[in-house]
Amino acid sequence: MQISTSQLYDRSTSLMAKLSQKADRLQTEISTEKKLQAPSDDAVGYRQLAALKIGAANDTAYASNVGLAQSLLEQSDSALSSVETQLQRAQELVIQAGGATLSDDNRKVLAGQVRAILDDIVGVANSKDLRGQPLFGASSGDSAVSVASDGTVSFVGTGEPSAIPIGDGNSVQATDSAARLFGGIETAGGTTDMFALLSSFADSLDAGGSPTANTAAGDGLKAALAQVTQARGSVGARGARMDLEAQRLKDVGTTREITRQGIEDTDITAAITELQKTMTVLSATQASFTKLSSLSLFNYLS
Repeated sequence: MQISTSQLYDRSTSLMAKLSQKADRLQTEISTEKKLQAPSDDAVGYRQLAALKIGAANDTAYASNVGLAQSLLEQSDSALSSVETQLQRAQELVIQAGGATLSDDNRKVLAGQVRAILDDIVGVANSKDLRGQPLFGASSGDSAVSVASDGTVSFVGTGEPSAIPIGDGNSVQATDSAARLFGGIETAGGTTDMFALLSSFADSLDAGGSPTANTAAGDGLKAALAQVTQARGSVGARGARMDLEAQRLKDVGTTREITRQGIEDTDITAAITELQKTMTVLSATQASFTKLSSLSLFNYLS
């Protein structure tokens, strides 16, 4: 079979063009460290990359929310620890108030100490979180509790704070309302709150004190302390859950990155080796074509 001059030229130039294009592509992959430059390079791979990027963006937002929840839970635990300390101090004052040798002036001093504890707990209840919002606020309002001119403490707003999303269909209640933490204390006389309990105890001391008031205060403070301790346990459990969630997101991110690298990133060593092979073949092809086209007989082939 005869091969025409034009066919020989066409085949040679086509081969050299393909080799040049391959070399250019490999050089681009090496310089950019990305083996996918356009969807046409690998349509399936590009779709996978798009899905991976969406997943990474979502998980970045979720990881930020997990970090926020962890910070809020740590702040809550610290605040509740302070309340525990204050309630324990108040219990000590109940014991002191039962002393038979106390004078009315002594009891008034104790009453002042109880009111100082009350003020401290009100301050803790109205703590601001790292966002500048009420740490123990309800679903609305710019504070958790309010203090009237007569010293009466009331809860502001209703409901619980909004849950924080930490995953698809997954959320966490990072903080609790003041009403849940400081209210709903069961006593022999009914349900009360921590603030009313301490205020009533202080008033009884100012009035001279009584064994009945001391007993009621002691029982109420015991219930209040148990409630705060239980709340701290819940906060700790949620904190542990956030630690697990943070690690899960980290592991998922690592796996996703490995998958992305396999689809998108250039294997530099392999690409350099392939480029060297391609350049060798291209150089040999060019040399062969040059020699063949320079033969005098070549000009007479038809």
